[in-house]
Amino acid sequence: MADLPDNFNPFEHLQKTYKNEFNRRVDRYFRDVEGDGDLSSSRSSLKLACRIIDTDNDAMMNMRHNLFFNVIGYSRKNLAVVYGSKFDTAPPVAGHPQLFLHFSQDGASQPTDEPLIEHEKSCRLMNFSCSTGGIKPAISKTEMTAIASEIKTLFLDAKKGITYTCGNKSASYTDPDNGFPKGNYLLVNSKADAENIYSKMCNAIDVPFKGESHIVLNDPDKPSTTTSTAGKTTILGKSINNRRYRPVAVLRFRYAYISLGNLVPPVFLIDTTLRNQSLVNWL
Repeated sequence: MADLPDNFNPFEHLQKTYKNEFNRRVDRYFRDVEGDGDLSSSRSSLKLACRIIDTDNDAMMNMRHNLFFNVIGYSRKNLAVVYGSKFDTAPPVAGHPQLFLHFSQDGASQPTDEPLIEHEKSCRLMNFSCSTGGIKPAISKTEMTAIASEIKTLFLDAKKGITYTCGNKSASYTDPDNGFPKGNYLLVNSKADAENIYSKMCNAIDVPFKGESHIVLNDPDKPSTTTSTAGKTTILGKSINNRRYRPVAVLRFRYAYISLGNLVPPVFLIDTTLRNQSLVNWL
């Protein structure tokens, strides 16, 4: 190990290294905001609040760290939180890449003391295999980038993810030969929303959309519930909100990724949250 200079200060070295590495991640996350941030918009204000500066004391650094990693959620980057379910038994479409589209509620619309509503919808890319030696050609990065560009065109509008309204109705679109097997459904508030999302998915992977005749809508007798209509339950003397039944909410497209099985991490095609490195830049 090389000798350190006599005036070496380990705390200052650590502080400087931490600041540089931390700010590098902040700058990448807020790469759509120029400079160090300012008060001109909510997003630029967040960047300004997150970046560590030389005059920060320990308390300020800790608050900036907590805001960026925990409140904004950068610590969840690349964690398998919503990569879909892992099955012990392989479905009939195993071996083909699986495309996932993720939608979630805007934070400003999230009711107090209620979890953020998040939905995913997936389909299989039946013209490709996950790996070489399959019954179809192995999907390439070029082909995934082309799908990512289609998703950017179809699911983004004015640099924001498109929205649809979820509710108590479940809509399933079945076309196994083109990647939509049975048992996969989307919660919607109307059949029109289901038709819009499914048609865009078919368009993105270049397969025909066979129309609303292939969409089966299940409209249960039980209506959607809200926080107030769901009621409360008392547990250990504390009043707890009951789970809402398929609440009505506006969900926005956030990101898309392709799963090639559980041997490798998913490949992100596009990510408007900027938490994952994606093939296509949406900005």
